[in-house]
Amino acid sequence: MSDMRKVKILWVDDEIDLLKAHILYLKEKGFGVSTANNGQDALAMVDEEHFDLIFLDENMPGLSGLEVLTRLKNKKPELPVVMITKSEEEDIMDQAIGSKISDYLIKPVNPNQILLTIKKHVDQRRLVAEKTTSSYQTEFGKIGLKINDSYSFKDWAEVYKQLVHWEIELEDTKGEMDEVLKMQKTEANHAFAKYVKRNYFDWINNPDENTPLLSHQLMKEVTLPLLEKGEKVFMLVIDNFRYDQWVMLKQELLKAFRMEQEELYSSILPTATQFARNSLFSGLMPAKIKEIYPQYWLDEHEEGSKNQFESELIGTFFDRFRKKVNYSYQKINNIESGKQLMDNYNNMLNNDLSVVVFNFVDMLSHARTESKMIKELANDESAYRSLSKSWFLHSVMKELLDRLENEDVKIIITTDHGTIRVKNPIKVVGDKTITTNLRYKQGKNLAYKAKEVFEVTKPDTIDLPKVNVSTRYVFATNDDFFAYPNNYNHYVSYYKDTFQHGGVSMEEMLIPYVVLTPKNK
Repeated sequence: MSDMRKVKILWVDDEIDLLKAHILYLKEKGFGVSTANNGQDALAMVDEEHFDLIFLDENMPGLSGLEVLTRLKNKKPELPVVMITKSEEEDIMDQAIGSKISDYLIKPVNPNQILLTIKKHVDQRRLVAEKTTSSYQTEFGKIGLKINDSYSFKDWAEVYKQLVHWEIELEDTKGEMDEVLKMQKTEANHAFAKYVKRNYFDWINNPDENTPLLSHQLMKEVTLPLLEKGEKVFMLVIDNFRYDQWVMLKQELLKAFRMEQEELYSSILPTATQFARNSLFSGLMPAKIKEIYPQYWLDEHEEGSKNQFESELIGTFFDRFRKKVNYSYQKINNIESGKQLMDNYNNMLNNDLSVVVFNFVDMLSHARTESKMIKELANDESAYRSLSKSWFLHSVMKELLDRLENEDVKIIITTDHGTIRVKNPIKVVGDKTITTNLRYKQGKNLAYKAKEVFEVTKPDTIDLPKVNVSTRYVFATNDDFFAYPNNYNHYVSYYKDTFQHGGVSMEEMLIPYVVLTPKNK
């Protein structure tokens, strides 16, 4: 009740004397209640005092309730106003709601109605935070058991979904349970890394019913079946896109689209664009791309973009399956390419498959490393999600989806890999040919502590290309990142708390794909 005693209410009614019983009731409950019997006095009081909530009579002489409401909203748009009216006329209610009232009550009001309204509009945040915290405390033990008992990819997908759910639910509470959740997520990532180390070789070489769908299988298992049914398909690939970011976008998209599928699948290793996205579009593991289509694969030491042949790789996929598919491919990484996309909209509707890659989230994660301003804007997981949602709401992707609401199409939204916020530096030493990625290293003379990483000494056993006979890969796990001994302190302070990808974590590997249909169709 201590929080309630801080709440100050202004009740405005020209018959305020008739409301003494209600006002006494609220004061006994611990609320501070001030009164005014006309609109002018109420407006003056709002100028001089802070109020948490206003009860406003709609039908008053002089300034009407609606006129007072308009002026109040001009002064303090965030102040909740509850309109009280004798009239049930729809026009009055429409006007009040259009003027952004928080709620309305019909006279005669009773004390319980009033108390519920106050709780809903003033005390809701505290009540929701308390309920959320209590609910997570109840679930904490169950999630802990689930982490210890997760033996399949489906188990881990469920653990990750639950952790993301509570991360989003708790982000406004900023209480001790928020820290507890971070610890539980760290514990889960440690266990997930062990799970991947035990099983990844079998996923590639001896798949069974517990093997997840992997990057190179998505086109065959998700995109191709839709095309074979005669559907027009738009495949939207957001680079560096995590499941928690999808959850933030989902609430917007479900206003206009039905969700036919929502699944987590696994990025291959390394969880990096060169490997995962080339595999996604070609339907092949990286070593097979290099073997069969060497003209479309550049090793890391070679000059040029490592993803410049994505359109051609899509073509190789359909050629191998002997499918005649009319497709287009566009990559959006600036305003101009976004404009070209929308200019090409009608042509895309003539395609069987339209593939669009959106690079914003990837650019955001890199900008967050390079730019102090972006780093401050996305200073934690919650802000990173919020910034991603803000991008989407004002993006050409949203513009495209708004147009597709009225088309008879299927829409696949997915990604190549996720990203993790790194915190813990571990040392790795290599020659000048070693790769620069912070979450995985490829090279022939690597020095590191084997227990700190997931090491692959024979890349061909997981279908990764070799530059030479002694090439090996090492992957960072959990929230680790690789740092060179040279200029170590500067390197660590620069990259700590940045979002990186390439290694083994739930955030990087457990990635979403969804299939949507416009509700209008």
